Amino acid sequence: MMRHRAAMKMLRIASIVAALALCPFAHAATVMDETGRRVFVPDAPRRIVSLAPDISEILFALGLEKEIVGVSQFSDYPDAAKGKPKVGSYVSLSLERILSLSPDLVIGTTNGNRREAVNRLEQAGLNVYVVNPERFSDIYRTILNLGRITGRETAARQLADSMRKRAERIVSRTASCPRPKVFVQIDSHPLVTVGGSTIYSELIAMAGGYNIAARAPGKYPRYNLEALISQQPDVILLSPMVQRASRNGDLDFWSRWQSIPAVRNSRIHLVNADLTDRFSPRIVQGLEEIAGILHPERTGRQRPRECSGRRR
Repeated sequence: MMRHRAAMKMLRIASIVAALALCPFAHAATVMDETGRRVFVPDAPRRIVSLAPDISEILFALGLEKEIVGVSQFSDYPDAAKGKPKVGSYVSLSLERILSLSPDLVIGTTNGNRREAVNRLEQAGLNVYVVNPERFSDIYRTILNLGRITGRETAARQLADSMRKRAERIVSRTASCPRPKVFVQIDSHPLVTVGGSTIYSELIAMAGGYNIAARAPGKYPRYNLEALISQQPDVILLSPMVQRASRNGDLDFWSRWQSIPAVRNSRIHLVNADLTDRFSPRIVQGLEEIAGILHPERTGRQRPRECSGRRR
């Protein structure tokens, strides 16, 4: 029975691949993606599949809602993305589902998609363009590249320019400020934070702060509570990848450590992880939010709601 199901599945995939082969592109070009791979891309793609939430956000921001036929599981912004067919998560993509959507362009990322998955999609005859943003400034490049291969170059330039101006405004306003020591908590059991090689750590620096875990090994290192207490962070940012109910528990946890300046001075803040971890246009909003927390007097924003460490 299992062999029969597997055979039927492979037959369905083969049929879809054959159908795709019968749909030649009116215009096409071979371009270099951000990993150095040569990719065959149609002129003005009409059926695009996104393999990551940040890619989905960029494509929607470029006005490609009608062309997007499939997105990854956690593509939830804007609201229109929630209604698009899902093709699996970052690391668990459904080849059969993607092929059934008959895409003329698939866009993946090195920040989550496995190389083996990309290879399988290529072997199935799909055109897979992979982006590779690692730093804040790389997001501009990615937006421009996606605008170029989808026929939305003007929109991409306008979007990148707007983001750059907003980011430069924050950096200029906080550059001369004293840098508060910041600790980011993305998990509490065990205590996990963000290392210096993450985009989150870069955002803290751009917003005029200092990530006390910047020199810790790895992107998301476990952190010793005693070491954290000895470093006396001025601000604690909570960006857990869990539901809000667990965040209240995090606030209760920190309330026990009144010797930490961030706790004693009620400078524990909730920050939406989607604004700080995704290489998307909304990352500028994340930068502005962090700057508003660290330096509200210099950013022209009302001081954000502060958490006392007690459940409200």
